[in-house]
Amino acid sequence: MGISNAQYMDIMYQYDQIRLKNHRILEERRAMVYEKIPGIQAVQEQIIQLSADYARSGLFNPDMDGSEDSSYTSKKKQLQEKKYKLLTDNGYPEDYLSPIYDCPHCKDTGYTGNIPCKCLKQRKIALLYESSNLMDILELENFNTFSEKFYDNTNINTNLSLTPRQNIVKIRDICLEYVEHFDETYSNIIFYGPTGVGKTFMTHCIAKALLDTSHTVVYLTSLQLFDILEKNKFGRNDENASDGQVSYILDSELLIIDDLGTELVNSFTSSQLYHFIEERHLNKRSVIISTNLSFTELRNRYSERIFSRFTGYYNFYMIVGDDIRIKIAIS
Repeated sequence: MGISNAQYMDIMYQYDQIRLKNHRILEERRAMVYEKIPGIQAVQEQIIQLSADYARSGLFNPDMDGSEDSSYTSKKKQLQEKKYKLLTDNGYPEDYLSPIYDCPHCKDTGYTGNIPCKCLKQRKIALLYESSNLMDILELENFNTFSEKFYDNTNINTNLSLTPRQNIVKIRDICLEYVEHFDETYSNIIFYGPTGVGKTFMTHCIAKALLDTSHTVVYLTSLQLFDILEKNKFGRNDENASDGQVSYILDSELLIIDDLGTELVNSFTSSQLYHFIEERHLNKRSVIISTNLSFTELRNRYSERIFSRFTGYYNFYMIVGDDIRIKIAIS
């Protein structure tokens, strides 16, 4: 999916503004240099005229021989060297009157030929990060900062037949595989377990890996999600803006709902949750949910039709251990 057309147009507008800014800077430099260095304007105009004459000759005489090419190159080089000497003799760098680019590879167009430039890809990723709600935290919580050392490796959890450390390493590997095959395989995840064991951290790992490869990821706590849906439903915010926000959430390639179960469960939240689960499933848009609720608590808290969607559409992964945040604070 990547960015929307409106977001793409916004990026292209930014490139337009960059080119205008750099053009103004160059014009200011020319005016100042022409005033301070006698003769340099004439040399610059000779270079422009020489290039125009050469282009005109090529247009009306396409069969001109190589001697004219050589003559043009030689004359232009002499004039440029004269200009460079005037600049450097007066304390300016020789490229002071050359075109200015923030990105010399694409010359601030976003493309090298028909291929998107690296700077355009970076702008897209930055925009996706901004839209995800995860701009800052992912620098701290990602696969590179993952560490199993905070998980006990001595006591085996009877439900999993694994130690907490063995379990989290297994889940880390599952998450890496999830990211690797994200474009090929539709899959949903529910991370469940007690507070502070790393459920949200694992969603952040997946989010960063996908954002860095230009996927659209939206992260919301359950409270944030239902607040947005409530405002959209009852028109408490600008209606068009709310509609667009809900559409973006529904259409994102990955939706992360954190702390499911902290919201007030009523007929509205239940119907909206069911709608989101069903709508995204029909469109093969992945969802990752984290919750402190146990499997049994999920079944008791939500309606039978919601719970049946959980069990039918989602892979459940239990994370166990001590409160990691306390261990990190101590260490």
